[in-house]
Amino acid sequence: MLQLKDIQFSYDQGKALHDINLNIPQGTPVALIGESGCGKSTLLNLIYGLLQEDSGTISFNNLILDGADHHLVPGHPMMKYVPQEFDLMPFTTVFENVGEHLSIQMDNRADRIIELLAVVDMSDFKDRKVKTLSGGQKQRVAIAKSLAQQPNVLLLDEPFSNIDNFRKNDLRRSLFSYLKKKNITCLIATHDKDDVLPFTEETIIMRGGKIIDHRKTVDCYKKPLEVYSASLFNEVNVIRAGWFDNKEELLCYPEQLQISKKGIEVTITNCYFKGTDYLIEVTFQEQTLFFSSLQSLEIGKNVLLGLIKK
Repeated sequence: MLQLKDIQFSYDQGKALHDINLNIPQGTPVALIGESGCGKSTLLNLIYGLLQEDSGTISFNNLILDGADHHLVPGHPMMKYVPQEFDLMPFTTVFENVGEHLSIQMDNRADRIIELLAVVDMSDFKDRKVKTLSGGQKQRVAIAKSLAQQPNVLLLDEPFSNIDNFRKNDLRRSLFSYLKKKNITCLIATHDKDDVLPFTEETIIMRGGKIIDHRKTVDCYKKPLEVYSASLFNEVNVIRAGWFDNKEELLCYPEQLQISKKGIEVTITNCYFKGTDYLIEVTFQEQTLFFSSLQSLEIGKNVLLGLIKK
């Protein structure tokens, strides 16, 4: 269990994190999301011991983890951290980088390295010098290196940001499957909902240095507490009370609205092709709404819009 209790942290220019309290069970994949500057990276740095909290405690399995002021070498042995800037040796090979902290006397050292390179789909590059790799390839090597000593906790800061879209899905599936098999707790800071919805069990939403929501990922998505939270996942519509016989204001995503035989009359203002469907922008009572359609719709046309009941 990773626990944070009453954490406060300030930079010279002011407070960065306020009243952070977390309990993360072992083996749980957790997303850390929020707008840029909300404190996601700062929180990961505190957990790993790269920064020193002003007050509060961080513990793992009831063992207090001291911050940066108490260590010549930052970090904790049961954790690994993959920041946005990769800690790799550029003039050595991919194989050597992944095995940097593994004893050369380890019986299955080579097999261990090969296994991890397969997890990140870098087996074919094991003999390449790191300096010759692309940013996305370096990112994958950094992830494999972080797993070499099989940590209890893995901290990832935007881990797929440099990786080509066509590789991301395979890599995410492979990585999170491996973490689940090895019962490794993972805390991933990200802006990408595709990192969050299919692969994490819990989601922490941050704003202004505070945690404003921490629930099961499916609940954070389906029952957002406010517009800000919902907007981190998708376009969000604010449905005023009475529009669809609803007694109170509702938040809903584009896929929860559809053309109907009855409902509110809206005017189509834009149509955006998204591959599998279209995102249709409309106006109603001077407010912009969005809904999903399988077909392109004519701009300027009026249609009736209904709410899909949950």
